Amino acid sequence: MMLIPTHHFRDIERKPEYLQPEKCVPPPHPGPVGTMWFIRDGCGIACAIVTWFLVLYAEFVVLFVMLIPSRDYVYSAINGTVFNLLAFLALASHCRAMLTDPVRTCTEMAFNLFGRGSSFPEKLDKPVSGSSKCLLGAVPKGNATKEFIESLQLKPGQVVYKCPKCCSIKPDRAHHCSVCKRCIRKMDHHCPWVNNCVGENNQKYFVLFTMYIALISLHALIMVGFHFLHCFEEDWTKCSSFSPPTTVILLILLCFEGLLFLIFTSVMFGTQVHSICTDETGIEQLKKEERRWAKKTKWMNMKAVFGHPFSLGWASPFATPDQGKADPYQYVV
Repeated sequence: MMLIPTHHFRDIERKPEYLQPEKCVPPPHPGPVGTMWFIRDGCGIACAIVTWFLVLYAEFVVLFVMLIPSRDYVYSAINGTVFNLLAFLALASHCRAMLTDPVRTCTEMAFNLFGRGSSFPEKLDKPVSGSSKCLLGAVPKGNATKEFIESLQLKPGQVVYKCPKCCSIKPDRAHHCSVCKRCIRKMDHHCPWVNNCVGENNQKYFVLFTMYIALISLHALIMVGFHFLHCFEEDWTKCSSFSPPTTVILLILLCFEGLLFLIFTSVMFGTQVHSICTDETGIEQLKKEERRWAKKTKWMNMKAVFGHPFSLGWASPFATPDQGKADPYQYVV
């Protein structure tokens, strides 16, 4: 069999001596189930705080500069309700994307450690063997130990891959993140704005975050346009509780913020939806990796991320996706 250059590194990982399990320290003791996932990265935390500040600034300008001073109470009530609802959903999606482990349960991942020729066990609610214990979420650091590899009870011909950076047994379609310092399965990219990797388990929340930010940005721009027209027709001192210069500065800053984030999040939303439909992450597209997993329809790929079956929960950051029969991790030889 001819080796493909793009997979030369993984072919090296197939060699038993490359694993070097004796050099890996045992993984840390797993925390209690439900422990909050949070990346302690200074840049990411700062970007997350800036994100919240910008949304709250838009809230302030929309409410106290445009809507509350308005004498059209129906206009203010409708637009205030819509904008606040979208802003709330955007911030909720941001929290879920930031605080959700980007990888599904380790029990589920463990059945994908054995390379391309392997099939899944019949039941996904049991560990690979009685002695192996899986952490929940991201690929455990340092689990490529001799004891853990022996507990997998590998059959002849089955192979495992080791990440040399975090000393972990590496599932298929996993990539190491230098910020999270973990291997992340189906890692699309690390986003500093949500201070987390976008992976298989939080991609829905990231897509919702970009969608709702784009919607509130568009809504704010439309309201700014109407407010300027209204103020030009009437006395500027009557269309805002602030002085005319302050009002103009606040509206211009909001307009600039809305336009910038509308373009940025719209592009990001489009690339994420395209990535989901093609079932190919941003890293896989960038590296032009050979497809080693079963091809599915675009609708099945959408259900794999947002949940099965289709429901209003797709648009809710509070609804955890239920993959059901839409399990996307069946691999082909």
